[in-house]
This record gives sequence, C-alpha cells and structure tokens, in this order.
Amino acid sequence: MSALAVSAPPFNSPSPQPVRRRWPPAIWALLAIIFAVRAGGFVYPYLSYRLDGLHMASASAGTVLAAFGLGWLAGQVLCGWLADRIGRRTTLVAAMLLAAAVFPLLAQVHTASALTGAAVVAGLVYDAPRPIASALVSDEIDDEEDRTRITGWRHFATNVGAATTGAVGGALAGPVGIAFLFWVNGAVCAVVAVVALRVLPSSRPADATIHRGSHRGAITDVRLWVLWLASLLTLIPVAALCSTLPLMMARDQLPAAAYGWTQIASAGAVLALSPLLNPVLARRAARPAPMVGPLALSALVLGAGIGMAGIASTTIGYSAAAVLAVPGEIIAFVAATDIVNRISPADARATYAGIWGTTLAAAIMCAPLLAGWSLAHGGTQLAAWTTFACGVLGAAVCLPLAALVKPPPAQHPAPLAAP
Repeated sequence: MSALAVSAPPFNSPSPQPVRRRWPPAIWALLAIIFAVRAGGFVYPYLSYRLDGLHMASASAGTVLAAFGLGWLAGQVLCGWLADRIGRRTTLVAAMLLAAAVFPLLAQVHTASALTGAAVVAGLVYDAPRPIASALVSDEIDDEEDRTRITGWRHFATNVGAATTGAVGGALAGPVGIAFLFWVNGAVCAVVAVVALRVLPSSRPADATIHRGSHRGAITDVRLWVLWLASLLTLIPVAALCSTLPLMMARDQLPAAAYGWTQIASAGAVLALSPLLNPVLARRAARPAPMVGPLALSALVLGAGIGMAGIASTTIGYSAAAVLAVPGEIIAFVAATDIVNRISPADARATYAGIWGTTLAAAIMCAPLLAGWSLAHGGTQLAAWTTFACGVLGAAVCLPLAALVKPPPAQHPAPLAAP
C-alpha cells in the first residue's frame, strides 16, 4: 500500500500535458516552399498591368485574364490527380519547372493568342502547391490537431507571402518593369523545384489497378460536392476583397491608394490573429466531429465583414470591414481543410484536395461578376447585401454537410451475460 501511495499522483495534481511531437523536416520545407511560391508570385496580381502596358483592348485583356482563371481552376484538379498517381514530389517538381518556363514567356509574347495560351498554362501551375501540400501534410502527420495547426501556419505563410509580393512588386515594378517581375517569378519556381527535389520525401503513388476507384469515387462523393458548394459561397467574400471592394471604393471616389491601405490593414490583421486563432482551431480539430460548425461561422463572419463595406464611405470604414472579415478567412481555410482530410481516402487525398481547391479559383471568377451586376442594379448597398447573402447561404449549406460527415457513433461491446 505504501508503494502505491508513493507512486500515485496527488489528488489535486494537474493532469500531465500532452507531449507535442516535432514536425518532420519535410513539413518545415513545405512551409518554406509555400511562402516562397507566394512571395515570388508576381504573375497573377501584375498580369493586368502587363496587359495594360501592351495597350490591349478591354475584351482581349479580359479573355487573357479569364484564360488564366480557367487554367487555375483546371490546374487544381490536374495537380491533385497527378499527385496521387505519380507522387507528390514528382508532381510539384514538374509543375514548378513548367512554371519556370511559362512565366517568363508571359513577359515576352505580345499577341493576344500567344498571351491567352501562355495564360492557360500559367494558371495550371500558379497554385499547384496547394493540393499537393494538403496531401503531403496528411501523409506525414496522422494527428488531426497537428494537421490543423500546420494548416493554420500554411495559411499564415501564404498571407505573409502575398504581402511580400505586394510590397516588393510595388517597389520594383516602376524601376525594373513588369516583365522583370515575371522573370523573377519563374526563377523562384526553378529554385523551389530544386529544393523540393532534394528535401521533400519521395512518395510512391498507389497502385492504379487497385485504387483507381478511389479517384472516380471523388466525383461521386456527395460530401465533397456539398463541401465544395459551402466553400464556394464562403470564399466569394474573400475574393470580394480583391474585386468587389475596389469597385465599391471607386464608387465613393476614393483613390487607388485608399484600397492599398485596406490590403495593408487586412494583411496586418492576418499576421496578428493567426498566432492567436491557430491553437484554438487545433484544439477544436482534436474532437471526433469535423469542423463544419466553424466553417459555418466563418461564412457568416466573412459575409458580415465584407457586407459592412456597404455602409462605409471612407478609407477607415473600408479598412475596418476588411479587418473584421479576417477571422472568418482564417477559420474558413482551416475548417474546410480539416473536413477534406477526414472525408478523403488515403490514396486519393490530393485528388480531393485538388477538387476542393477549385473553390478559390471559382470564387475569384464569381465575385467580380456578382459585384458588377450588383453595382449596376443597386449600387454599393446591393453589392454589400449580395456578398452578405453568400455568407448566409454558405452557412446554410453547412447544415446538410454536418449530417453527411457526422462520424458514426462509437460501438461499445455488449455486456457479457451472467452465467
């Protein structure tokens, strides 16, 4: 008894804290790659300036931009499918080498047809690391809490990279020109390809003859498509930060510099709030149920945040609306990734992530169309209300999604009958 008394912990002693495992080196390399690709990602945000410098007609420029968006959408599915079939590292290296070749091409060609073709290919590989990274994290990490923590820092790295793109691009575009930025983007992708080849683990694809049904199953998985719809509606307000918001500010006769301040405020909020929200979201991911509730909350926060821009008329007011939407943006990407991780088979993780990844490209295409219609028919207030409605609808779609992804009840063994 005395031995037991000595070895037993005191009644009021705190419970032992779980030991946090160290992340594999591949995860740190992946975060660095995500930051580098986004920080050097000048092609998409500065493509409009490149077309304007060529004095292209509005219709032709719109066609080139639409081609880039279509390539982006298709690239998510293609890169995800290839990552499952030929391997994560192989797909990422091939995509980055192709980007290294086609991004400088966008800086050199001048005809509308050549630009359109190059834009399609550039769109295919511009966001290639997204589905590959999601699958690689799930391969390397088997704990949902750690996966969610890494997803939060992936989003953080993406936003820091985007802020770097804006700051560096804005400083260099005038002195060196847009074409030089595209060459830099290609060089960054070439370096990333080398780093990925040397640092990331070699992943062998699943046997296609055995697991081919898993890839086809993604097309018929109702859970994935309900999540896709909920995510699209949730991310339209995120895309509105780069499309609807500047249009609304222009209606209020605010200069372009004012829009720049909203982006600075938004990026600052992401940097400040991510370290605070990531631990909370990681603890939530430790529960058995997928993060459908947080996804619904993020939709409402995003819709309300950007919707508040409808009552703004000053730079401070628009900046406040952008900042209020930031928590929803952080939660949305983390929660949706958590759901994708839980519903995807191990041999089709990248395929599922790629299909889900098309939601951002689709939102980027839908947001300006919705904004243009709203501003034409009801001004800034209608634009704000339609954006808010997207958030509400996104939250509503989470109701059937919660029922579809609800984990089965735990099975308890039946008690033994008394002899």
